[in-house]
Amino acid sequence: MPRISEVVKHLILINIVFFIGSFLILGDTANIDGDTWNQLISGQGDLMDWKRNLLGLFYPASPYFQPFQLVTHMFMHGNFMHILFNMFGIFMFGTAVEYYLGPKKFLAFYLISGFGAMLLHWLIMYLQFQYGDVNPFLVNVPMMGASGALFGILVAFAMFFPNTPLMLIFLPIPIKAKYFVAIYAAMELFLGLGNFQSGVAHFAHLGGALAGFLLILFWKSKGQIGR
Repeated sequence: MPRISEVVKHLILINIVFFIGSFLILGDTANIDGDTWNQLISGQGDLMDWKRNLLGLFYPASPYFQPFQLVTHMFMHGNFMHILFNMFGIFMFGTAVEYYLGPKKFLAFYLISGFGAMLLHWLIMYLQFQYGDVNPFLVNVPMMGASGALFGILVAFAMFFPNTPLMLIFLPIPIKAKYFVAIYAAMELFLGLGNFQSGVAHFAHLGGALAGFLLILFWKSKGQIGR
């Protein structure tokens, strides 16, 4: 396995600093009382009562939305397993993609995939609020995590190294990267459309994958990366 690349290393460190630092400086919502929690969800609470979650991304219609959340949400994680899974994925696949793209392009790719995740998540929320029957207080539930950027990295890995065999922990059979990512994306679409796993932003994952896919196609069309 090649040595971890520089941008991947620094991205993982930044995510870890955000995770630990947000707990130490801002605290967690786990200890707030029920009345305060109800006020927060209804949009009647104070932004600072969200504690570390104020660095997550709120829907623009929420009274808790702040411009800095556009960036900070990509480096925030809800719990230890959340950050562990995402950082492991970035470590496993990000280094190969960074060596292929180069550090500057990889960092741009990471951020654009994250923003793509945000935009599709917001679009789906907008459509749900306009045409669906959803709880309006969902505007006051923050989104956070590097999953969108990770899905972009997975797509890039599958495009650059399509025949590399990968193994799922629960299915110890080698699967080519191009099939692995396609199956994973199909699962996310199914879970998103079926509204399964409440609290998981499946369409944000797909948004990161789509943004990454389109960006790779654009760079290839301009001859900026290998065909």
